[in-house]
Amino acid sequence: MTPLDYRQLFTDFKGTESDLIPILQKTQDRLGYISPEATKEISRFLKLSENQIFGVASFYSQFRFTPPGRNSIKICMGTACHVKGGQILCETVERNLGISPGQTTADQKFDFHRVACLGCCALAPVVQINDDIYSQINVTKLQEILKKYE
Repeated sequence: MTPLDYRQLFTDFKGTESDLIPILQKTQDRLGYISPEATKEISRFLKLSENQIFGVASFYSQFRFTPPGRNSIKICMGTACHVKGGQILCETVERNLGISPGQTTADQKFDFHRVACLGCCALAPVVQINDDIYSQINVTKLQEILKKYE
């Protein structure tokens, strides 16, 4: 975003501390993530330190600090999924794609997240890629599924 875009982004706000979360949400909707440049511009507008902004944004799981991939992988780590192999599925993604939770592949094809619950406990373990839910996943199935999104 250019400075002009940020001015436009901020037009609906008064510049008070209470605007921080709505501005972060609007920024992420526009960029797909909270960039260092965005943090700096928000800091100037709200007269808050970049550390304060990062502290608030990093508290909430909805905000991300890396550009999203074209395909977003979420591995459920709720109790049922964890017990039935969620951690092994996470390790499979890490090995196959070379990224850790919270990261995006260098080619921007995938981003990867561990999530607390996808609400499909009876189908555990569960993986979500974009809007697609895959249930009762094992390592072999996951590797085949990932190939579909290459």
